[in-house]
Order: sequence, then structure tokens, then C-alpha cells
Amino acid sequence: MLKFDSLALRRGAKLLFSNATVQLHAGWRVGVTGRNGAGKSSLFALVSGELAPDSGDFSRPRDWVMAHVRQETPALDQPAVEFVLDGDREYRSIVSDLQAAEAAHDAARQAILHERLHAIGGYSAPARAAELMHGLGFTSEDESRTVAEFSGGWRMRLNLAQALMCRSDLLLLDEPTNHLDLDAVFWLEDWLRRYEGTLLLISHDREFLDNVVSHILEIADERVELFAGNLSGFERKRSERLVQQQAQFEKQQRERAHLQSFVDRFKAKASKARQAQSRVKALERMVDIAPIRAASSIRFEFREPESLPYPLARLDESVAGYGERVILQGVKLTLAPGDRIALLGANGAGKSTLIKLLSGALAPMAGERHEAKGLRIGYFAQHQLEQLDPRASAVEHLKHLEPTIGEQAARDFLGGFGFIGDRALEPVAPFSGGEKARLCLALTVWQRPNLLLLDEPTNHLDLDMREALTEALNGFDGAVVLVAHDRALIRTCCETLLLVGGGRVQPYDGDLEDYARIVLRQTAPPREATSAAASSSASRKDERRDRAEQRARLAPMRNEVQKLEKRMNELAGKKKALEVQLEDPALYEGPPSRATELSRQLGELSAELVSIEEAWLEAQEALEQASG
Repeated sequence: MLKFDSLALRRGAKLLFSNATVQLHAGWRVGVTGRNGAGKSSLFALVSGELAPDSGDFSRPRDWVMAHVRQETPALDQPAVEFVLDGDREYRSIVSDLQAAEAAHDAARQAILHERLHAIGGYSAPARAAELMHGLGFTSEDESRTVAEFSGGWRMRLNLAQALMCRSDLLLLDEPTNHLDLDAVFWLEDWLRRYEGTLLLISHDREFLDNVVSHILEIADERVELFAGNLSGFERKRSERLVQQQAQFEKQQRERAHLQSFVDRFKAKASKARQAQSRVKALERMVDIAPIRAASSIRFEFREPESLPYPLARLDESVAGYGERVILQGVKLTLAPGDRIALLGANGAGKSTLIKLLSGALAPMAGERHEAKGLRIGYFAQHQLEQLDPRASAVEHLKHLEPTIGEQAARDFLGGFGFIGDRALEPVAPFSGGEKARLCLALTVWQRPNLLLLDEPTNHLDLDMREALTEALNGFDGAVVLVAHDRALIRTCCETLLLVGGGRVQPYDGDLEDYARIVLRQTAPPREATSAAASSSASRKDERRDRAEQRARLAPMRNEVQKLEKRMNELAGKKKALEVQLEDPALYEGPPSRATELSRQLGELSAELVSIEEAWLEAQEALEQASG
């Protein structure tokens, strides 16, 4: 297991968290959450051995093999599939030793190495590497291309494939979906659900976290807390806890005010001096209860478009491509105010090409593109982050668009995108990817578009910014065409799905779940031909016997799961009843001891419920693995 014992960690002078005591068990898939700067990446650096704790202890099993995604990849002449194979270090070591043994004509050594290679599945390693590449969007032709031939985003995919190639006990993934399209996200999600090691995952993709993790490790307010369940379950628990904390805070403030009022009124009277002094001591003994932390300061809305012509833009039998290469043909599409369109399709199918065609950045090779008088396009794409002036501040970027805007007005507007105080006046060169993406969004919003073309707008954005973007898009009066791997954004904002593939753009009648099933069928590895034959040769008698033995073996585990479920339901009912009592204003009009006792009972119940939930989750996972 990973064990954190009274651990504190700093980055420079800033305390990230302290007194962290947590145990993460083998096989858990843990989502690490917290606002940007809370310490998530520093926690990863601690786990990987790059940082040492400032106090306390951290330990992980010495024999665990750890894998993580490298952040940079040099321009290597090595074939891509060979680069991915490097992720399995033991395989590479055995192959190297085998080559040396063959050169030395050492037959005994060769036999031992071949046996070891068979034991680790080494003979299928090249096929496994190709499967990983295919799942992440590479073609068969890409396997032989050198690493140097790929762009930065595709090299990051190669880094991810290399990390997954490692037969690891511990896998660290920091925002692995940032450079993936939706198809690759579906595949990675499915792969991680089947991963048998321990996973630590940082991600701002809500549905990805919900579908992958078994636990949430939150870093907030200089504290580290562990919760059983996925992100949605964690947020429900946190909301309940924050409501209770705010109620306790408000109650304590009323008690403080009452005590302070008595002290202020009677501290000068000799007859009341002793009582006043006792209340002063009571005030001093009170343990401060913190109010709930403020909600995110990131809030914005799109400025009202100057006009909303109908239609905004139209493609009529348009053909698009580059040079002589045709990517899309026969595209017919009309965009009207209020349209909400998401584009689906494999990487390279032409989604970004369609966005460029709609924007006018790419002229049609044939057919026509019409735009309305007064069309104003807001175009967001990842390359815009690279086009920011590194020496200019956020305010200066905005003034470049609107020279007449005053500095204070510019700072007020940018504050809605998280650029608070002097941050709006600092050069953007050292900005994080998330800050640069927020600035590009702010500049897009300022231009008062009536057609928004968004190509992966959520890359590098945290949950607060994604929620703010979702709210703003839902209040936008113009049309939206979206390419995104964030399913929560697509579900919340888009009403129409278009499938881009085979050179065509067509309506897609299914939903995202249907599309995910199609993607996973296409990326699933072929089954061994022998498996079907082996299955069909088994006699019915043997199958019945095996099923009976399995039922008998699993019965105690099922009973344990059912017992824990029953106890969870009992505790949840009692907890709800206590919460109802604590929410009743009449409770606080009576003796304080009653409310105190109920709060104590609620705390004990909540702690027991968390313990039972964790035990249930472990029992359920054990049952599923045994059933598999």
C-alpha cells in the first residue's frame, strides 16, 4: 500500500498540506482532486520520489514497479512501436540478455531466458504495443514512423502508450486526456477500468473520473482527505458536510455573539464581574469552526451579439482538404442562432477540418460556403495558446482588441476568468496551460461572437472553469459548434450530434453511450481463435459442475456484501433522520445540549458510514474479481 503518515509538503514557502495520514491499498483507483495550485502534481512528485516530505513519512512497497507519463519526448529516430515497447523494461532487459546469450552460444542461458520471456507474455509484447497505439488513435502505418515525425500532441500519446506498456504495480496519470480525442478517451477509460494495479489519476474530466476511480483523494484548505466512491459520490458527501459545517459555524457565531454581549454589558459591574470573566474564558476555549470556503471566483457570460442573422452560415456540397488530398466532400450544413452541435468522429476524420471550413480559415475546394452579413465568429483552438504574445499581459491582450477600454474595466472583465489582482498585469510567458486557455476564452468572449467554433476548449481547464464555461454556453444566444472529449460539456450544452467519418458529415441519431460502444468494438483486440474452440469443446456437465463450485465459493462473499449493504442502508436512514432534526430551527431555541448531542451522534454515524462504505467497496471489488 501507499502510506502517508502525518505528512506535510511545501512548495517553496507555501504550505500545500500538513498532517496528512492516509493509506491507499493495492488495486485502488484513486482520483486526486483539488483546485489548481492545491498540490496535486506535488503529491505525484512525492510518490515518484522526486520530492521528499517536509515532515512526516511516506512509504510504498520497494518491489512495486511504477509507471508515469513523461512530459517531454526528444525527436528520436526510433520507430514509434519500438518506443512504446521500451515501456516494458523487463521485456527489454530479457531480450537484450537473450541476444547476448545467443551471441555467446550459451544454450542453457537461452533456455532460461526463453522460459522467463514466456512467463511475462513477452512473445506477445509487440502485439500489445500495437494494440495500445491503435487504442490511442494511431494507425498501423504509424507504428513504423519515427518518433521525430510526430507533433507534440501525438508524442504525448506515445508517452502515454509507453507508460501503459509497463506492467506496473503503480500507475501515475496527470491529466492523461488533455491530448486525446473522444474516441481515445473511451478506449483509455475502458483500459483503466481493467487495470489491475494501483492507479493515481489527476483529471478535470468529470465523467472520466466517475467511470474510472474507486476513491477520491481531495487536497483542499491545506488538508488531504480520502473518500470512498467516485467523483459524484464524493461531491454529494462534501456538500452534506459543508452544509453541516456552515450550520455549526453559524450556531457558534450566535453563541459567541451572546457571550460577547453579556461581557460587554456586565464586565464593569462588580456584581457580575465573576460571571463576565467566566464567559470570557468560555470564548477563549471555543475551537473555531471555519465557514465554508467561498465558491469559485470564475464566473462569466457571453456578451450579447450585435446581431443574430438567419442563417448565420451555410455549406452547400462543400469539399475540403489540403493540397490535393480531400478530407471532406459533399458537406451540407446550415447554422442558425441557437444551434448546439457537437462533432463526433475518430482522430483525423476531419472534425477540425470542418471547423476551419466553417470559420473561413480553409476555403472549399469545391462547392460553396455562404456567410450572413453581420456574422461574427468566435474561434477557439489549441494553436491560439501558442499565438499569445509571451511579453504582453492579459490586460494588454484585451487592449489590443479594444484600444479604448480602460485598465480597470479590462481588469474587471478578466477577473471573471480568474485573473485576479496583479495576475492580470503580468506577462503571460510563465502562465500555465490552463491560464493561457482561460485568456484565449476571455478574448473570444470579448469579441461578441454570434457563432462559436470551439475545438477542444476544455484542455487544461479545471472543473471550476469547465462549469463556468458550461453555464456561459447555455446562456449564449448564438450558435455553437463543438469538438470536445469532455462528455459532461457535450451532454449539457449540445442538442445535435454530427458524425464525421469516411469523408462525410452526417447526423448521428444515437447518444454518447451508443457511440462509446461503437468505438470500443472497433478498438477491441481480436479474440484468439482457439478461445471459441476451447469453449465449445467443454461439456455441459463440466460447465454445470464449474458453475455449482463457483456459486459455493462465492456464497460467503455475496453474504458479506449483502450484510454491509444492509448496514449501509440502516446508517443512511439514521443519518438522514439526524440531519432533518439538525435542520429544524426550533432545535436551537431549546437547551444547547440537545443540539450538541445530535451533532455528536451525526459525526459518529458519518464516520461509521464512511468505514462501512469502504468495506463494502472492497468486498464488492473482491466479489467482482472472483466472479470474473
